[in-house]
Amino acid sequence: MSQMEEAAARIEALVRELNEYNYRYYVLAQPVVSDYDFDIRLKELEALEAQYPQFADPNSPTRKVGGEITQGFRTVRHRWPMLSLGNTYNEQELRDFDERVRKITGDQVTYVCELKFDGLSISLTYEHGKLKQAVTRGDGVQGDDVTSNIRTIKTIPNVLKPGGARAANGRNRAASGDLFSGLAATEDLPDLFSGAGAAADLPDLFSGSPAQQPYPDLFEIRGEIFMHRAAFDRLNAEREELSLQPYANPRNFAAGTVKLQDSAEVAKRPLDCFLYFLYSDDRNRQFAGHWESIEAVRSWGFPICEHTALCSGMDEVLDFIARWDKERHNLSYDIDGIVIKVNDYAQQEELGFTAKSPRWAISYKFKAETTETRLESVSYQVGRTGAVTPVANLQPVQLAGTTVKRASLHNANEIMRLDLHEQDLVFVEKGGEIIPKITGVNLSGRLPAARPVIYPSECPECGTTLIRLEGEAVHYCPNDQSCPPQVVGRIQHFISRKALDVEGMGDETIEALYREGLIRDYTDLYQLHEHKKQLIKMERFGRKSVENMLVGIEKSREKPFEKVLFALGIRHVGETIAKKLAAHFKNIDELAAATPEDMNSVYEIGERIAESVGLFFADPENRKRIQVLKEKGLKMEVEQNGDTALGDQLAGRTFVISGTFAMHSREELSNLIENHGGRLLSSISAKLDYLVAGEKMGPSKLQKAEKLKIPIISEEDLLSMIGKN
Repeated sequence: MSQMEEAAARIEALVRELNEYNYRYYVLAQPVVSDYDFDIRLKELEALEAQYPQFADPNSPTRKVGGEITQGFRTVRHRWPMLSLGNTYNEQELRDFDERVRKITGDQVTYVCELKFDGLSISLTYEHGKLKQAVTRGDGVQGDDVTSNIRTIKTIPNVLKPGGARAANGRNRAASGDLFSGLAATEDLPDLFSGAGAAADLPDLFSGSPAQQPYPDLFEIRGEIFMHRAAFDRLNAEREELSLQPYANPRNFAAGTVKLQDSAEVAKRPLDCFLYFLYSDDRNRQFAGHWESIEAVRSWGFPICEHTALCSGMDEVLDFIARWDKERHNLSYDIDGIVIKVNDYAQQEELGFTAKSPRWAISYKFKAETTETRLESVSYQVGRTGAVTPVANLQPVQLAGTTVKRASLHNANEIMRLDLHEQDLVFVEKGGEIIPKITGVNLSGRLPAARPVIYPSECPECGTTLIRLEGEAVHYCPNDQSCPPQVVGRIQHFISRKALDVEGMGDETIEALYREGLIRDYTDLYQLHEHKKQLIKMERFGRKSVENMLVGIEKSREKPFEKVLFALGIRHVGETIAKKLAAHFKNIDELAAATPEDMNSVYEIGERIAESVGLFFADPENRKRIQVLKEKGLKMEVEQNGDTALGDQLAGRTFVISGTFAMHSREELSNLIENHGGRLLSSISAKLDYLVAGEKMGPSKLQKAEKLKIPIISEEDLLSMIGKN
């Protein structure tokens, strides 16, 4: 055997051996080698990989100590969107959720209850048992590729054991007081097994384990990156000794760590992870439900929280919630609630999704923590739509792990409801553990000469008299053409990720360009190339960043019409409404000419949206902006090409999709229906024209459709209706 062949074989053996050690230590909580022996083998592997880089495996255990530098994170589109969950804070809303579920699926429902970790959501993709990609939630549709950083987290396997050897279920780790909560690097491993032999000599911990499901060739698994409180407190103590500003809370610190550009620095920080949801093309064929899949995932070597439970009904769910509302403070990590999921996959398919969240899951939030502090002053912020929001400036106070200095007061009605006076002693709560708000006033602490807080009658930014529209609680500044925060906010919205997603630009860039007088409107972005020399001379604007910004502006001309429409910033026209309007009216001129009746005929477009759209196009300044954008080459009509071409073959007809399909995903079928003029309904009723039925469709939907004599069609029937073979 040649020297190179010997090196390749030794690298392969060391990778296998060290992965085994990591697996047994971090997943099974059963270390079998001393830290010294581990380090000797790791250093040998590092040296061999440096000498023979052609044999280095991207999933090598050496990646657990980092070393890669990331120059910005690549944006990746999620194969399965990372949706948010609907929230509730009381028992009745949970029972209402249960009733809605049983109304569709029948009474035979079980739920999986999971702790709701306060961390950073992550999606991991594995291919042939190896970690291929790690992506943050982002906006739910796309996120940042942080793979090199995630590889350094000790509890996340870079390589799965062949066939997925049966794990000891991860409960030892959680039950041990979180043995690893303070560990930052391999050097911290306890010397419990000095002199232990190589991996080949390790005891067979898995003998006699029951047979398990093999992992798919390609799958995604979702979870939460977090930090244990003990590790966080230790890091803050070290920073305070060095007279450095302490970190605010474990969640923000974990999220910031994942976005660091140096993976070696990430490896020094003791992050942990729990995983809780599996996606794969054949998941529904392999597993009957979520509980079964999560048990399999546990056996593949993934860290699964030991406290996840299968509940037979809502009473058991409520018992689970009550228990953890009391015991959550005894955990080594932060949780802010409980996630409840319908277990059965067929029932999940039957329940489906809303635009933002699944109908088969809900999040119960624990009651927010409350504290008391002194109100110092009230300031007023003007948003891009002109809405003026009062903000309470408070004496700094600790609340739910963070220092709170400001809290929202929402609107003038809220100030009146609280009967708020200057220098009042106020109760502050973190709504949903995230956004601080004032919930009341301690009248016993009111100062004798305190004056009531009076909501202003004029815009605090431009002095224009504020208006309040009928039926709305918010005051607005109508000076949308020259009120600085509105102008800047409108441009920031225009370039934002969900709108035109102009790469190389952010909110601070827009503010700087506005201060320099280079932009006064979003149409000015398309003339910035004329000021390139001036841009390069600006503080924090280098030649490369300016060139990237100009390229990003140029690329924005390629964005589809629905994105342009959303970017215009029409009040009440969000991303989903913009898509519906674009699909219906096809181009900007047809939309501008539409009457309120025309718009009301579009599904989910009500009077308020129709009125707002009409007011926007009636404004001469807005019409000028649209004309300029047309001249600059932005897309003002729906393009028709290939599968996404819009047609009217399904116009006026409604559909419900249920089950799994051979040729398309449910999302793809939904897009086909909408792109050809059809409309999707969430449930079966007499208004429904067609039920598109696949495998494993829920029996209650089928029975209801048959009872109402609604045509039941297949995937092939649908494709035939739109002229696709």
